[in-house]
Amino acid sequence: MPKEGFVTSITRQSEDFPGWYNDVVLKAELADYSAVKGCMIIRPYGYAIWESMQGELDRHIKATGHSNMYFPLFVPKSLLDKEASHVEGFNPQVAWVTHAGGKKLEEWLAIRPTSEAIIAESVKDWIHSYRDLPMLMNIWNNVVRWEMRTRLFLRTTEFLWQEAHTFHATAEEAADEVRTGLDCYVKVAQDWLAIPVIQGRKTEAEKFPGADYTWCIEAMMRDKKALQAGTSHNLGQNFARAAGIEFLDRDNIRKHAYGTSWGFSTRMVGATIMTHGDDSGLVMPPNAAPVQVVVVPIFRKDEEKAAVAEAIDKFTAALASTPEGKAVRVKVDWREESPGFKYNHWELRGVPFRLEIGPRDVAAGQGMLVKRVDRSKEPVPLMQLAAEMPARLAAYQAELFQRALDFRAANTHNADTFEQLRDGLDGEGGFFMAPWCGDTKCEKQINEEIGATIRCIPFDSPDEKGKCLKCGGESERRVLFARAY
Repeated sequence: MPKEGFVTSITRQSEDFPGWYNDVVLKAELADYSAVKGCMIIRPYGYAIWESMQGELDRHIKATGHSNMYFPLFVPKSLLDKEASHVEGFNPQVAWVTHAGGKKLEEWLAIRPTSEAIIAESVKDWIHSYRDLPMLMNIWNNVVRWEMRTRLFLRTTEFLWQEAHTFHATAEEAADEVRTGLDCYVKVAQDWLAIPVIQGRKTEAEKFPGADYTWCIEAMMRDKKALQAGTSHNLGQNFARAAGIEFLDRDNIRKHAYGTSWGFSTRMVGATIMTHGDDSGLVMPPNAAPVQVVVVPIFRKDEEKAAVAEAIDKFTAALASTPEGKAVRVKVDWREESPGFKYNHWELRGVPFRLEIGPRDVAAGQGMLVKRVDRSKEPVPLMQLAAEMPARLAAYQAELFQRALDFRAANTHNADTFEQLRDGLDGEGGFFMAPWCGDTKCEKQINEEIGATIRCIPFDSPDEKGKCLKCGGESERRVLFARAY
């Protein structure tokens, strides 16, 4: 196999990153377009990737005391209208049901853009006393937001996600919950998907509609653009006041509950593709890979096939003899296709390791191990490999995370003037830490003029006096500017 890669049927990243991304999603059979404009079909391999991150996130969420439940897909217009800033923020994207059963509806129904409004309406009948709090709910569902420009996984009219909704007796408890949600996302992004993220606070212009404030995690893709990888919102008492959610506190005074919500979606499948992929397709982090090791048998004669099959059976049995090895996801590709076809197929899908076993390998008691991320080849005794495979996968996972972290560090810069920010984004691109006065007008002008947004005010951005790169006003610290998906 050529060192530069076996796959040649997809666009190169360096030539057309959006084209490359689309090719990978379609040709690796992660998703496809549907008959409904802006909506996608998630194919089995893509859904397996989503199930992996979904399962890991669900594990973290349940460990924090949240319970899964479900609310209806439809939200009456009157409920959305109760929280003015919330509905104003979502209104351009809301899809409405105006007719049903052959008749015009007396009240329009929104197809769920998010669930705060309908949850608040129900929760007001469930919360009576401080003893009913905190109420920690989590939902796995689909939502609809009528997007003008869609892209598979990254931004679709309908998408799958997780949304947590919680209610608390005090502002301090709600603030702690915002951190809990963000911590769950950081663990999944970094430990499971090997995507390094920057944690920070959204600006007032970028926060969730109706929230007091929004925290987020931001990631850098291979084209040096940003992707919002998860958000956690402190809703204060806004939704509780609008819906009339009150409880009798310990001091015998009726009070409004404090709310939070946080969300994580199928766009993280796209984030995984764009953080790790290369010109040959996907490069999957082992934790999230549907297949971690693919075995390709190589033979010409029936007797060779029998010997190869016996060697493969011994390898897989040895691998399954320990709890760690049993958890390794192995696929033996016995399809009636050439080895080259199979190399192409699995490389495109980003399987971390390929193990080639032919007659000569059987005679030597070994297999040829090919590492997807750098295509390095190594002959390894099969029984030794069976014992080492879990550790090799863990090392591969760590290597992908460090590679992405190094890439972000190499492409993060300081900008002290508007010209430096503009020229940097138009040139090599990347993340830019720059001073900003805090005025939404400056933020909006920068976005309109050069297409950059303030992704967040990073938590680890130190106090640093400066001059706003737009108006020259006083700045307390640098914030993260980037062009984004």
